[in-house]
Amino acid sequence: MGSTASSPVSWQTAMKRAIRSSVTLRQMLGLDAETAPGAERDFPTFVPLEYFSRIRPRDPDDPLLKQVLPIAAEDKVQTDGFSSDPVGDMGSLVAGGLLHKYHGRALVVTTGACGVHCRYCFRRQFPYHDVGSQSDDYRPAIDYLRSATELDEVILSGGDPLTLVDQKIDRLMSELEAIPHLRRVRFHTRMPIVIPQRITDQLIDRLRQSRLTTWFVVHANHAAELDDAVLSRLAMLIDAGIPVLNQAVLLRGVNDDAEILASLCTRLVNHRVMPYYLHQLDRVTGAAHFEVDEAVGRALIAELQKRLPGYAVPTYVVEQAGEASKTRIR
Repeated sequence: MGSTASSPVSWQTAMKRAIRSSVTLRQMLGLDAETAPGAERDFPTFVPLEYFSRIRPRDPDDPLLKQVLPIAAEDKVQTDGFSSDPVGDMGSLVAGGLLHKYHGRALVVTTGACGVHCRYCFRRQFPYHDVGSQSDDYRPAIDYLRSATELDEVILSGGDPLTLVDQKIDRLMSELEAIPHLRRVRFHTRMPIVIPQRITDQLIDRLRQSRLTTWFVVHANHAAELDDAVLSRLAMLIDAGIPVLNQAVLLRGVNDDAEILASLCTRLVNHRVMPYYLHQLDRVTGAAHFEVDEAVGRALIAELQKRLPGYAVPTYVVEQAGEASKTRIR
């Protein structure tokens, strides 16, 4: 299953031609050739051209650029309260690539591959190879899901589950559909935002055939990420009866402004995507420069509540290791 007729290239080609060097990224944008070798060594640059095309040239403060450009601040000495596993993933592993944190649902880390490397990624140091998420063998996860009859929902995450080819998604979906107590499957994905042509008629047809109710949770942080190509692919999902929610991360210098957040939320609801969560930054090592104080976040939510209808205001949350759910920040 490849791209649709309107796509300039297939999504696989988009992955292959992505920008993989901060030097190249800066040169293509007309910026000074600064480097952050430590940051890039620890977490390489990966920016698809589809996303790059939305970044303003010659603007080092562009909010999309800030999300993907390695900078020297990532190399700073360990910051108090920041760690390689800020949400306690490793303590929740119960089988190969399977996390069971919350009642009624479990999460499969399907792959370590992503369509973009976001510099604030809370799994930027996740040991994908060690936990089996780089293999094609989901048997340990499937066996656990089959035995855990209290579960009714599976979250497919990563990395990004939509970097899997359709044949692997089909095989994984078939395995999940054969587990009688499962009712829903949820895709946590940034691919529709960064490489929108990943959403194809063929993929949608497979998901529509499933006995499992399918939900998509996408990840956009700024209205500038939502161009016409992205919105048209999100509409394909929604028109097919697949609900689409958005979760954003509150990021200093990117969206820590009421007007910016209001624009994002308005653009989402205008195109039938529900603002779901606004996440406080997960305190992963290397991302401290993105952190916004919770008091600022609360004030931003209060301002959104004044400006927008209730359904357009995301829930402000933080994920804390060991807790039974995400914690709402009030």
